[in-house]
Amino acid sequence: MNQPQPSMPIGRQAAGLVGWLVVCFAASAVGALASVQARSFYADLQQPSWAPPGWVFGPVWTALYALMGVAAWLVWRSGGFRSNRPALLLFLVQLAVNAVWSWLFFAWRLGGLAFLDILALAALIVATLVAFWRARPLAGALLVPYLLWVAFAAALNLAIWRLNPAMLG
Repeated sequence: MNQPQPSMPIGRQAAGLVGWLVVCFAASAVGALASVQARSFYADLQQPSWAPPGWVFGPVWTALYALMGVAAWLVWRSGGFRSNRPALLLFLVQLAVNAVWSWLFFAWRLGGLAFLDILALAALIVATLVAFWRARPLAGALLVPYLLWVAFAAALNLAIWRLNPAMLG
C-alpha cells in the first residue's frame, strides 16, 4: 500500500487537491450542459413512487463530486500519477462515462442507452473503488457513496425509461 510522499511539499499537495477537484467538477459541468432543460423535462416524466424530487440531485451530486476529487487526490498523493497510473486512468474513464449519461438521458432522450451507460458506469466505479482501495483504503471508501447513488440512479433510470417509452426512445 502506498503512503503519502513525505517529501511532497504542502503547496504541491494543495495544488493537487484543487486540480483533482477541478477535474471532477469539470466533468460535472459537461454533464450539466446537457441538463439545461432537465428540470422541466424531469418534471414532465412519469416517475415511480420512490423517485426523489428533482431538487435532490444537485446537492447529492455536488457532495459526490467533492468526495471523488478527494479520493483521486489521496491516490495521487500516495505516489503520484506515475505510481498510480492504472487507478487514476480508470478514474478518469469512469468520470467521462459519468458525464455522457446526462447527454444520453436529458439532451438526446435515449433512456435505453442511458441505462446501458449507467450500468457500465457502475462497473467502472467498482473497478475504480477496488484500485483506489489498494492504493489508499480511505480513497476507496470515499467512493462507496458514489457507487450506492449510481446503483440507485440506475434503478431510477430503468423505471423512468419503462414508464416513458415515448419520451425516452
